[in-house]
Amino acid sequence: MKTKLIPAIIGILILGGWAPQKNEIKKLDWLLGTWETKTPKGILYETWTLKSDTEFQAKSYYLNKKDTIMFEFVQLVEKDSKLHYIVSVKGQHDEQPVDFVSTPKSNSSSLVFENKENDFPQTITYKKIRKDSLFAEISGMMNGKMARQAFPMKKIK
Repeated sequence: MKTKLIPAIIGILILGGWAPQKNEIKKLDWLLGTWETKTPKGILYETWTLKSDTEFQAKSYYLNKKDTIMFEFVQLVEKDSKLHYIVSVKGQHDEQPVDFVSTPKSNSSSLVFENKENDFPQTITYKKIRKDSLFAEISGMMNGKMARQAFPMKKIK
């Protein structure tokens, strides 16, 4: 009996050690909550919520005077040992989702996603500044020139 139990325990330990790292997304819980920034179009709000152990969801919208303009929906999903920033933008790409994949530049306080095939942006970045502030940026080639849009954001809840 003991001779069968020992190999079984060793097998379980080996398989457990080979399991891929999961729940990297949990290190990003600083992103959860509602963020805002003032822009020429109005105040931009981005609200991140936890959907599951491997997924965050966000919605972004502008508030201009009393008008709420829905802008985009985002899924931040952990799959294939990478984070995927999957975004659907109102009025773009027939409102079909576009997948941006995390790069090696990403870490627990800075997220960098790329999709070289997208028209604009090709890169999306989030950098944690403090507990209540972050810097988001979209960048890439547009009309043959490098373009950037920066969004310094403050956490409001």
